Amino acid sequence: MGGGANVTTLQSSPVRSMLAAVERDLLAEGGPQISTMRNYRFAIAVYRPADEYDLRAELRSLESRLRAREWAVLTLRLSSMLLERARRELGDEVIAVRIAEEKRLHARGPERGLTRLQQLFEPWIEEQGGLAGDAIAAIEAFARETERRGDKRVVFVAGVGGLYPFFRSSALLKRLDGYTNNIPLVLCYPGNKRDSTGLSFMGQLAPDRDYRPRIYGADESPRGS
Repeated sequence: MGGGANVTTLQSSPVRSMLAAVERDLLAEGGPQISTMRNYRFAIAVYRPADEYDLRAELRSLESRLRAREWAVLTLRLSSMLLERARRELGDEVIAVRIAEEKRLHARGPERGLTRLQQLFEPWIEEQGGLAGDAIAAIEAFARETERRGDKRVVFVAGVGGLYPFFRSSALLKRLDGYTNNIPLVLCYPGNKRDSTGLSFMGQLAPDRDYRPRIYGADESPRGS
């Protein structure tokens, strides 16, 4: 029996351990306990950017286990939502032109291309009617369709790394506050935990400490850098 326990430990991973803690608290007796505040049911699951593919696989596994327990699960992938909004707002032809333009600007200097992209994406990412509005609409539809599930509902927000370096998760959570129908929401955040509340997006940006949600996982400082 001791050997089996050792194998389990060896096969564990930071992502798996972190999502196991999230799962345990979602399934807690008396209802989800990912937050100490009943009316603010947000949590952040932090993982190293290098573990992105591990996160995707483990999240799919968690979704399957929850559904097997008759949970309703909604996963919002922000990078896909941003591309959908771009197609809706600009159209494929304009997107092709913008891509070619960004490549030309990048060849002259990386900062030029980045500035042009920031001008394009910032309103969609930062404003209430942008990605936050799309997320709110999806969550509200999910809430209506799954109302009978009660506490057996959860929203995961993933695909955040595709929004680097423009994204600030604290701003998104503020915009979603009050629009989740009290359904637990877990943001999968690629980055590093720098102190009790500081999070560095992708392990590159200055730590953002403007957080109220419970934070699961992640090292205090980057590994392998």
